[in-house]
Amino acid sequence: MSAWLLPALIAFALWGLWAFIPKITTQQIDPRSALVFQAVGAFAFGLVVLATLGFRPMLHERALPLALLTGVLGIAGGLAYLYAVARGPVTPISVLTALYPVLTVLLANLFLGEAISPRQWLGILLGLAAIILVIA
Repeated sequence: MSAWLLPALIAFALWGLWAFIPKITTQQIDPRSALVFQAVGAFAFGLVVLATLGFRPMLHERALPLALLTGVLGIAGGLAYLYAVARGPVTPISVLTALYPVLTVLLANLFLGEAISPRQWLGILLGLAAIILVIA
């Protein structure tokens, strides 16, 4: 088994739950309140990870702002997702938002020079077709 496969499967399961639970949460509280509690949960988990680093995370002048930006983008995307599931059905919303890797792959190709094989292009096209089939 590839070294990345197990962590990827764990991410799949965790993100599947992450995408489902907000539908229930936003039936009880508004999206902004839900986001606050999500951020508290993320902060608590971050403290656990920080402890595993002996409270000495690696610092790098270029990586630090990028990591902070990643956090802002993630939490802002999370808020947009919460607003979406509070106002609509989780099925098309989760399928649409779960295909964000299409943008990631295209950006990696454009800015990092990562190749996209014909088979991967087919997968991207099928993913885009999935959006159309689920939303229409």
